[in-house]
Amino acid sequence: MPHLAVTAVGADRPGIVAALTKVFVDLGCNIEDSTMTVLRGQFAMVLVVEAPPGTAAEALEEALAGPVASLDLVVSVRTVTELAQVGEAGDEAGRWTVLVYGTDHPGIVHGVASVLADHGVNIVDLSTRVLGEPGRPVYAMVLDVALPPKLDPDVLARRLRTTAVELGVDVSLHPSDADIL
Repeated sequence: MPHLAVTAVGADRPGIVAALTKVFVDLGCNIEDSTMTVLRGQFAMVLVVEAPPGTAAEALEEALAGPVASLDLVVSVRTVTELAQVGEAGDEAGRWTVLVYGTDHPGIVHGVASVLADHGVNIVDLSTRVLGEPGRPVYAMVLDVALPPKLDPDVLARRLRTTAVELGVDVSLHPSDADIL
């Protein structure tokens, strides 16, 4: 069965998820993996759906056109050519969490992401928030990452701490706790 990746972005309002998922149900698509969030009033979703045989990305995008127009969303659908297998090596055992906190300024995400990329670490999930009072913003970032099997976490932690000093933030690296999802 074909798998399709669907993204949708637009101003948040009630009914977005219901409208889009109705199209999936009507076409016989099954939502396998998804993430949806609201960021400062903007709705964003990414899904991987299993579609009935013969369902093309263009057909699903066309079927979504009605709800998309009425909700003023930007939607994209593409065929997924490779799916990672659940439980693949490194999927669970190599999972770690990186926590970053500090005064908000440009370059924090890039600085941390560059260190991770330099060490072959894959960012699996990344969330950021600006917290605190106006005039004194605190930047918080949580990254779920997959470490390569041969990477020593202590080496990565030292490099992250060096970068944290350069960025003026605090950073920590620790094994991820088991999640429900």
